[in-house]
Amino acid sequence: MSKEAEIDMKDVELNELDPEKQPMTGDGQAAGVEKNGTVKLKVPVDELTFTGLSKEELMKVAGTPGWVRTRWALLVLFWLGWLGMLAGAIVIIVQAPRCKPIPEMNWWNEGPLYQISDLEAFSEGIEGVEAKLDDINKLKVKGLILGPLHVTQANRLPALNLQAIDPTLGTEKALAAVLEKAHKKGISVVLDLTPNYNGTLPWFNTGDVDVVMEKVTAAAKYWLNFKVDGIKVSDLTVATNSVDWSKLQAAFVINGTEAEKKRLLMGVVGKGTPAVEVSQLVNTTGVNLVLSDLLTSKKGGVERIMAIDTLHSQQRSLGWGLGAAQHDQLSKHAVTPALIRLYQLLLFTMPGTPVFTYGDEIGLQAVGDKSPKMVWDIEEEPAEGAAVNETVEAERKERIAIKKWFKSLSDLRAKERALLHGDYYPLVSSASSLSFVRVWDQSERYITAVNWGSADELLALKLPPTEGVELPETATVILSTDPDMKVDSTVSLDKITLKAGQAVLLQFPYLG
Repeated sequence: MSKEAEIDMKDVELNELDPEKQPMTGDGQAAGVEKNGTVKLKVPVDELTFTGLSKEELMKVAGTPGWVRTRWALLVLFWLGWLGMLAGAIVIIVQAPRCKPIPEMNWWNEGPLYQISDLEAFSEGIEGVEAKLDDINKLKVKGLILGPLHVTQANRLPALNLQAIDPTLGTEKALAAVLEKAHKKGISVVLDLTPNYNGTLPWFNTGDVDVVMEKVTAAAKYWLNFKVDGIKVSDLTVATNSVDWSKLQAAFVINGTEAEKKRLLMGVVGKGTPAVEVSQLVNTTGVNLVLSDLLTSKKGGVERIMAIDTLHSQQRSLGWGLGAAQHDQLSKHAVTPALIRLYQLLLFTMPGTPVFTYGDEIGLQAVGDKSPKMVWDIEEEPAEGAAVNETVEAERKERIAIKKWFKSLSDLRAKERALLHGDYYPLVSSASSLSFVRVWDQSERYITAVNWGSADELLALKLPPTEGVELPETATVILSTDPDMKVDSTVSLDKITLKAGQAVLLQFPYLG
């Protein structure tokens, strides 16, 4: 028997032994069907082959009038659709609001300046500054103002050597290391060349100004060649009256052209200099940045807002500080942690460059006239099981909180165009409060409101229609020193109750 017959016999035997697998088709069995319901069919392979149309057949069909009309219709529809999309894109571009061009920004406009007037108190001299650059960089500062570092004796002009570093502070090699590391981190370094910094008058006696200016100019050339990024001089009114002031300006020009990275010529105006005079100095002296002391000398909110009104259009040439012009810590004028936060918020959101003295980021308190010693490692927790002084521990935690607040403001200013270089519009102000709005093109808008007084104030924030900027009915809280004004909560602008010693930063979107 063949193998095929054997397989068929096995199928029969299996089907007979398993009757429940029989198909339920009645008593008979359909012809040509196996007992298990399987139909065996042989499909010819040739019947599945598809050859398609030949070239001649395809060309013959394509040339028929129906296909010709179809192709033309599709071609016309394609170009009509393309032209429609092009026209729509042009309409959108024409009707879209024009983006305002970004103003020229120098490195000192892009973030706060951090001055270290007493390097020994900060971190044991120039080498200590290098060691702390990582910590400084976390504050998002754009420039360091070091010194004065030069050799001098109080009120003794013959002892003045502006091109030599006081050996008690460090060496040129140590300063070069600071410059190299700072530049890698995107931080510029400015030297304070205030001549008689230990004496009574910054420029010695009135008759000495021209002689001292010659020394300052020579020192500026020396240190700029040393790769510092700028110099700072005090008592700008006196300095600019020197016949050799133009020579100092010329020291910032290399071979008749500006350097690739612009160097900073920074001047400090004396206490009590009015805003109008500060504006004149900005316009006439050629100084890149003027640090005023208007916030310190003017105590009232109305006076302060008037000073900002006078100077806001010159914001890229203006520096603001609270005590910074005298190298004072902010805490000398803001005597509580709440006020320290308040003035940090004000300085970071005003039109201009904020200038801080070392320790301002943690609310470092000065004792007497001596520079306070900087406190490091504030985030180090007390050892487990060690005795804890509750007062000291509370102060440590407060410093951590102030530093966090400082960093959040520095981060916000760096990324928000309205705060970085936006237009300024004053809102309401009183003897102990002020408020203003910062606006830039289609970016988010910000409102600053501060109350350093001892009583609560009800503020109704409005702008005249003539200003061209419309305020919404409500705004969102971004930062607040008042625990009752929660971040991300919404407040009504026509009735904001600002508690005594509190500050708030509000945000609202571009309204179109």
